[in-house]
Amino acid sequence: MAGIQSGTRRGLLLDAVPWGNFPHGDDARAAVHLLHTGEGSARRATDMLGGLCANDSRAAAALAVPFLIPVATDADHPHRAAALAVLSGPARARHYGVASRDELLLHRNDPRHHSPDDYDDYGVEVTGYPAGWSVAAARAAITTATPALLPLLNDSDPTIRIDAAYALATAADPDRTVGTALATRFTTEQDATVRAALVLAAAETTRAHVQPPAVARFRRRWRDRTEAPEVRLAAAIGWLCLTDAPVPEDLYETIDALATDERAQAMDALPWMYAAAGTGEPGLLRCIRCMLHPEEPEPCDDPWAFSL
Repeated sequence: MAGIQSGTRRGLLLDAVPWGNFPHGDDARAAVHLLHTGEGSARRATDMLGGLCANDSRAAAALAVPFLIPVATDADHPHRAAALAVLSGPARARHYGVASRDELLLHRNDPRHHSPDDYDDYGVEVTGYPAGWSVAAARAAITTATPALLPLLNDSDPTIRIDAAYALATAADPDRTVGTALATRFTTEQDATVRAALVLAAAETTRAHVQPPAVARFRRRWRDRTEAPEVRLAAAIGWLCLTDAPVPEDLYETIDALATDERAQAMDALPWMYAAAGTGEPGLLRCIRCMLHPEEPEPCDDPWAFSL
């Protein structure tokens, strides 16, 4: 992945990468080619790459990440938004439908250093390829590209700012470069949905090495009545993921007051919430149910279940 990342800056051809060695590699190569050339609709390419991740077959999609970064960071490229939207999909495993307090925003350990069997706790993909390897490779590419991705937090398009925060949240951040950039942008950001994205991204980057001051900051944020409801709800979700402390009564009250159906639907514009959504249940409401009321059963999506 490091070689691909450096090679793309020198104009490395797609065919220099052994796509055929990976399941669905030829399809991933075709998707990257379409996005690079800017020809036709980007939807077909992003559906392909996103589908590989959703189907737990992300190895080839991870190989595509270094090629997507130059497209996503080119302000004049017609498919930059599409490339950025799927950029970090391979960097997250088992996150579709995940909404529990102990799993949402979770960055697992590096399989090369922390797992005795080199598989980490991601297990294996449906193809038999170690899922942790795909995730680690995608995150390595995004980490290397952090300097190129950070300016996107200041883009004029709010969707670009949201997706940039989503991608940067997967980067390794030992010197807090990403965390500092998220906090800096938060001080000037006016869009409530983008502010909520910055909060969730900060929680995700923090979860790897949680410190008490960070937990306290998120508590202050969801308690701040001057803040936008979307931001307070994002901070509440972040706080729940960063600590296993008992849920205080005022957090229940805050969520009950702010988490309306309309707001939950609107917050599905945040990729974290969209990924957490279930059948007919917006991501925010699913997170609230799984985190605050884990004893409740999953909503039934069988139309005949109660017809007898």
